[in-house]
Amino acid sequence: MGSGARAHEDLAAPLGRRLASLGVHLLTGGGRGVMASVSRAFAEVEGRAGLVIGILPHLEADGGPASPPGYPNRWVELPIRTQLGKQGAEADSRNHVNVLTSDVVVALPGSSGTASEVDLAIRYGRPLILLGDLDRAQDLPGPVATAATVDEVIAFVRRSLFEAGPPPPAQQRQPETQAPPREGGAQQ
Repeated sequence: MGSGARAHEDLAAPLGRRLASLGVHLLTGGGRGVMASVSRAFAEVEGRAGLVIGILPHLEADGGPASPPGYPNRWVELPIRTQLGKQGAEADSRNHVNVLTSDVVVALPGSSGTASEVDLAIRYGRPLILLGDLDRAQDLPGPVATAATVDEVIAFVRRSLFEAGPPPPAQQRQPETQAPPREGGAQQ
């Protein structure tokens, strides 16, 4: 998660490359700024196992529903088009899909859309870590993991995905419908 206006290349590009090396999928909002920067870096890693997934917003256009300009960015390999256009925490915001689909939420600097995704990650109990702009952690309800470096983020993602063990019983599937174990997933 992060700014749609600024790329924060110094944080997003190294993060994208490192996440690709973990064998996870990358899920973003599929647009510009941080979303494009992390997606490009992730997509450029040769031999990676994961896909770049974009959860796209909806915009009413003259010809009917469409994605806003710049969506999806050119590195999105699996665009998921939604009927959801808002960016906040309202019920008709795609941010719920972004957060609930993510196994780990990594939040880079951003504005109100990123802040709402951080709030939703806390609300839904998703593992969450903030990278850069660490002052915003002071305003959050309760302790939130923070990282000054990409190495710290990768260590958090590894712990959250690969050392956390099985989900609580309420989230486990019944044996007859249980899917094969997966490598895990991460989101920017």
